[in-house]
Amino acid sequence: MADLTPNIPEVVAEIREKFEAYEQALIDKDVDVLDATFWRSPHTIRLAMNEHGYGFDEIHAHRVARPAGPGIKEKRLRLDILTLGRDFATVNLVFKVRGKELVGRQSQTFVRFPEDGWKVVSAHVSTTDGSALW
Repeated sequence: MADLTPNIPEVVAEIREKFEAYEQALIDKDVDVLDATFWRSPHTIRLAMNEHGYGFDEIHAHRVARPAGPGIKEKRLRLDILTLGRDFATVNLVFKVRGKELVGRQSQTFVRFPEDGWKVVSAHVSTTDGSALW
């Protein structure tokens, strides 16, 4: 049976490092880092405000077209990392949307592949007015 021990400290640290590198790459428009974070598969999905990326190629095309800059995240409100065992993790971020009275939500599902290491297999970004959050 697989070990699903939650939040082994060194695994949480690995995922936090991957997440922070991804966030910085969004600001810098470092497409190489953004691409390297995601699983190169037709099964990978990233659903965001103006993007329905089904498969790595669609996700990559969106990244290339996206302008550089700080994006929509003004301030982090909550970051939750959950790892289960040494090969599965989720990251959920709640943030204030820059210049608007909206709250953003971002989730990423990571899997550690034997040949490629940690990769996002599914991601989602959306906004809400925040009235039902807490």
